[in-house]
Amino acid sequence: MSLPNRDRKSNITQVRVRVSLSRDYRQEPLLSGLASNCSVSFNITQANLGNHPELEGQIDLELRGTIAQIRCGLAYLDLRSLKIVGKPNPDGDSWYY
Repeated sequence: MSLPNRDRKSNITQVRVRVSLSRDYRQEPLLSGLASNCSVSFNITQANLGNHPELEGQIDLELRGTIAQIRCGLAYLDLRSLKIVGKPNPDGDSWYY
C-alpha cells in the first residue's frame, strides 16, 4: 500500500478515511484506542451518528503519523471488522487511502 503526501523532513504522512460504525461499536472508545495503541493523531472532519443507535453511523477522519503508525491505525480499525473507505481530498491534493 502506498501512502502519499509524506513530509520528507519528518517522515509524517496523512490519509483521509471514512469509517462506518455498526451499533456494536457505538459505545466503544475506538478513537482513544487508535491514538493510544498506534500513536496516530486524528482529526474528525465529519460525523454522522444519527439519533437511532441501531443504525450504522459514519466518521470521516484524517489520520496523521508515520507510515508505520498509519498502517497500525488502519489495521486496528480493520481488526474490528469496520468498513473503511478512502476519501479524496476536496482541496485538490492527492492523498487518500
